[in-house]
Amino acid sequence: MLLVCLLAVIDVVVGTGLIWLPLLAAGPALAAATCGWRGVVGVGLLAASLSLVLGTRDEISGRNLTAVLAVLGSVTPAGSLAATVRERRECVLAAVRSVAETAQHALLQPSPKTVGPFQVAVHYSAAAAEARIGGDLYALTATPYGVRLIVGDVRGKGLPAVETASLVLGVFREAAHGEPDLPAVVGRIERSLARNLGNDDFVTAVVAGYPRPGRLEVVNCGHAPPLLVRGTTVVPVEPVRPAPPLGLRALTGEAPGLQALPFEDGDQLLLYTDGVAEARDADRAFHPLAEGLSRHLYDDPARTVAALHEELLAHVGGRLHDDAALLLLRKPTVSESAAPGSAAPASVLCAGSADRRDAA
Repeated sequence: MLLVCLLAVIDVVVGTGLIWLPLLAAGPALAAATCGWRGVVGVGLLAASLSLVLGTRDEISGRNLTAVLAVLGSVTPAGSLAATVRERRECVLAAVRSVAETAQHALLQPSPKTVGPFQVAVHYSAAAAEARIGGDLYALTATPYGVRLIVGDVRGKGLPAVETASLVLGVFREAAHGEPDLPAVVGRIERSLARNLGNDDFVTAVVAGYPRPGRLEVVNCGHAPPLLVRGTTVVPVEPVRPAPPLGLRALTGEAPGLQALPFEDGDQLLLYTDGVAEARDADRAFHPLAEGLSRHLYDDPARTVAALHEELLAHVGGRLHDDAALLLLRKPTVSESAAPGSAAPASVLCAGSADRRDAA
C-alpha cells in the first residue's frame, strides 16, 4: 500500500506517468509475500484505480494505459494464488511446529530454578534450523539417594538421535530412583543401549549424583569433562579412569569408575556437550570454555549460563553448528539458602536430544 501510494505521489509531483505507472504492479506482487489473497486483490484494485486516474491526468494514450492495466490484471491474480499457497504452507508449518513443541515438552521439560539443595540453570539449542530438539540430552531429578543428573550426546542427528535420547532418558529416570549407586544407574543404561543400538551407535555421557552433603559423585562415559568452579577457580573434572561411551562397553569390557570430590557451599559444576566444547570461530579456533566461564561467574546460575551462551554465539559468529547443551549446578551458601523464598521444588526431569535458548 505504501509503495503504491508513493509511486502515485511521485507521478503527481514529477509527471511522465508512462514511466511510473507500470511500477504499480510491484504493489500486489509484494503484497503476496505478507498478505492473504484478499489483501493482494485490494492492493491490485487500488493500483488499477490510481492507474486510471493518473493515466487520464497525464493524458496517456489508451493503448499504453490498457497495457498498464493488463499487467496489473495479470500480477494481481498471480499474487493472490501465491498468497493462498503461502498461507497453506504456513498452516502446515504451524502444525509441524506444534508437533515439535509437543515433543519438546515431552523431552525438554522446563527446569526450575532450584532442585533439592541446588540452584540450576539450563540452556539447550538444536543445530537444525527451526528445530526444538536435537542429539543432546540432559535430565535432573531429586531421588531418595540425592539429586542425580545426566548430560549426554547421542552420535548422529535427526529423528534417530531423538529416539536414542528418549531411550536413555527413560532408563535414567527409572534407574535414578531405583538404584542405590551411580555405577548401577550407568549399568542399567548400558544394558538397555546394548539391546537397542546398532554396532556403530553410542552415547557419551556424564552421570553425577549428590548422595550426601559435601560429596559429589561423577561417572564419565567418554564425555567432555565437567568444569568445577570453586571460588574464582575453574578446573576440569578429568576422569580418573577413562571409560568408553555408553553402548560400547562390550568392546572393552571395562566399566566406568566412580569419582568422588568435595562440593561445598558456593561451588558450581558446569556440564556441557560437544556443541559447546567444539565451538570454533572463523579461524577454526576453539572457544576457551573454562576462561569464558571464569569471566561470567555470578551468584545466579541463569545469569552465568546466559552470559556464557552469548559469548559462545559471538565466538562462532552468531550460530552454533552443532546441538549444544549447558547445565550449571550451584550449591548456595548458608546465608542464601536461608533467604526468604528459597524453597526448592521436589524434583525436575529435563532432556534435550536439545535450543535450545536462553538456557536453554
